[in-house]
Amino acid sequence: MDHLLHLDRTLDELDPPHWAPPASDATRLVRKVHELRQVPLGELGPADLRTLLSQQVALPYVLPLAVFLLLEEPLLDAYFYEGDLLLAAVNAPASAWALFPDLGTRLHAVIAALPEAAVARLPRGAAEELARFVARPESLH
Repeated sequence: MDHLLHLDRTLDELDPPHWAPPASDATRLVRKVHELRQVPLGELGPADLRTLLSQQVALPYVLPLAVFLLLEEPLLDAYFYEGDLLLAAVNAPASAWALFPDLGTRLHAVIAALPEAAVARLPRGAAEELARFVARPESLH
């Protein structure tokens, strides 16, 4: 199934079961994730995708959207800092990447081509996270 054909639908529609409203004492992050599940995929911005990736929510739908942005601008500043969306993506579990081996291969090539100086400007530990992703066997990107 092509997960990008459903840009007019929400994660609650595409990724059952439908989530109940968050508890009244839920954290801001939990409330935000619940809200994002009700936004059509085509309306999710980079910060939204970073949040969903970081929380590992509906990865079969969220990961391809993030990768398409990253192929154009790998060090996109989604919300916190330059490269935050990229780091959220490379930290997605191998099981999510296994659904999209072609996207993993394409992102691998983009990361490998990043200038060393640009990688050095990323937060501490980012270079190692990118290196771990690039070092994975092709089938696990």
